[in-house]
Amino acid sequence: MLRPRITPCLLVHKGGLVKTVGFKAPKYVGDPINAVKIFNEKEADELVVLDIDATVNNAEPDYRMIANLAAECRMPLCYGGGIKTPEQAKRIIRLGVEKVAISSAAIENPELITRIADEIGRQSVVVVLDVKKRLVGKDYDVFTKNARINTNRSVFDLAVEAEKLGAGELVVNSIDLDGAMKGYDLALAERIRQTVKIPITILGGAGTLDDIEALIRCCGVIGASTGSLFVFKGVYKAVLINYPTLAQRDELIRRALR
Repeated sequence: MLRPRITPCLLVHKGGLVKTVGFKAPKYVGDPINAVKIFNEKEADELVVLDIDATVNNAEPDYRMIANLAAECRMPLCYGGGIKTPEQAKRIIRLGVEKVAISSAAIENPELITRIADEIGRQSVVVVLDVKKRLVGKDYDVFTKNARINTNRSVFDLAVEAEKLGAGELVVNSIDLDGAMKGYDLALAERIRQTVKIPITILGGAGTLDDIEALIRCCGVIGASTGSLFVFKGVYKAVLINYPTLAQRDELIRRALR
């Protein structure tokens, strides 16, 4: 039976684990491998690792880092950053990664989604859409290159396009709520859930487990991803890797879906 997934999202910048606010001012919070080891112990549902330098710097994926992460990780691993060809995606899958995430490259070259899906299977292709709410109306623009370029395209149109082209999953990431810890954009999540049939994960805004429960209650079987909630603790945001126990997750999901 399908159930909601609760996934930590780790950002890698200059080889270190960082956290951003509004996609800006990356703050160093530790070593990625150490974080993976802790999430192993806590039996996380899945792990998302995004290299936020690779695409902006037009760099190849860091295969050595990816191999080290995959070797350590005992949960399904999704990696994104710098992937521009099916050959790169295939190489990453061969390192032991379950899913590859593409964002800017998929929007600039939509047929890449199909080409990668044909190479590794659509179940392993995740398209990440970084979005900001428009000042007027209820739509959201998709941005690329770490929120530096506005595509002036609606997230809902691009979500439908990605699904048709072969994406197996969508991650919708709120730039406005990144690091804010004020709760997910439930209106956005609900509209995306109604727009596509493939699995979706919502990222950006979670500050408490109650926020995750609210997202699941709103959208049902969905992926709830978060960064700050699982790397910071307390009002002063002390760095402390944390994650709910299996019993806590089961109870949270039970309450949300009842």
